[in-house]
Amino acid sequence: MKNSEIFFGKDIISLDQFNRKSVEKVFATAAKIKKTPTKKLLKILPGKIVGLMFFEPSTRTFSSNSAAVKRLGGQTVEYQNPLSTSSVVKGETIEDTTKMMEQYCDAIVMRHPIVGTLKKVAEVADVPVINAGDGIGEHPTQALLDMFTVFEKFKHIDNIKGLIVGDLLNGRTVHSIIKCLSIFPNNTLYLLSPKQLRLSNKDLEEAKKRKIKLIEIKSFEEIPADCHFWYWTRVQKERFTDKQEYEKLKLNFILTKKLVDKKAGKNTLIMHPLPRVGEVETEVDNDPRAVYLTTEAKNGMYVRMALFSLILEDRK
Repeated sequence: MKNSEIFFGKDIISLDQFNRKSVEKVFATAAKIKKTPTKKLLKILPGKIVGLMFFEPSTRTFSSNSAAVKRLGGQTVEYQNPLSTSSVVKGETIEDTTKMMEQYCDAIVMRHPIVGTLKKVAEVADVPVINAGDGIGEHPTQALLDMFTVFEKFKHIDNIKGLIVGDLLNGRTVHSIIKCLSIFPNNTLYLLSPKQLRLSNKDLEEAKKRKIKLIEIKSFEEIPADCHFWYWTRVQKERFTDKQEYEKLKLNFILTKKLVDKKAGKNTLIMHPLPRVGEVETEVDNDPRAVYLTTEAKNGMYVRMALFSLILEDRK
C-alpha cells in the first residue's frame, strides 16, 4: 500500500504499510459509508466470506468485524478461542490452520497473542489477512478507527496534540497510534505511565526517526490544557508473569470526572480502546466529551467496513 492508494487484495498487518494518501482514503471511505443507505451497502460484498480467527478474547474487534462484513452483504466464518476448540489443540501449525481457512474465505481477520504471527500468516496466505492484534505488537485497525474519530471531530489529523495514559509498553493500540500520527506533520503525544510500563527504548528511538514528538510526563499536573484527545488504556493483566506487580500497577492513573473537569479542554475527546478494568470511573461516561462507549466504538465498524470494501469489492 505504501506509495499507493491501491488496497484491493492487500494485507493489513502494520501501520508501516500506510502513507498519508492511504490513511486519508480509509477515512474518506468510512465517512462515505456512514452516509450511505443500508440497502445500498448490502450490495458491496454479496457472496464474500471473511474468516474471523481470534486466538485471544475480544468483544469490540470481533463483533465490529463481524457486523462490518454482514452490513456490506457478506458473511463470516467465526472462530473464537481456537486454542481450545480447533485443531490447534491437536498440534496443527498456524500455517496449516491459515491454509485451511483460506479455502473457505475471501479474507482472514486474525488476533494472536504472539508478536509477528500475523506477518507469518500473511506470508503463507493467498487471501488478504488483517491483523486484529498480535500480542504487544500492533493493532492497526484500532489505530485507524481511533484517529478517524479524532479526524471526524477536528477535520484534520496534523497539528494534533494528544495524551496517552496507562500501559504503553504492552499497548499494541498505542504502538499503532504513534505510527499513524507519525505519518502526518507536527503531531505531539504526551505519555503518562508507571515507570515499569513506559515505552521501550526501541520504541522511543523509532519514534524519533519518524519525527513525531513524544513527551513523557510524570503526573496529572503536567497534562497540557489544549489536548485534542485523551487516550486512556488499561494495564494489561495478561502480559504480566508477576501478578503482584500487576496489582501494584493496575490503578496508578485513574480517570475521574473531577480530573476531566479540571484538566480537559471543552472539545477534548475522552477515548479508550476498552475493556476498562477500573482505570476510568463510570461517572465519566456521561460527559459529552467521552466517546469510548459511543462514537469511538461505532466508528470501529465503519472503518472496518471501509477496509473490507477497499480490499474485497469486485472492481468492474
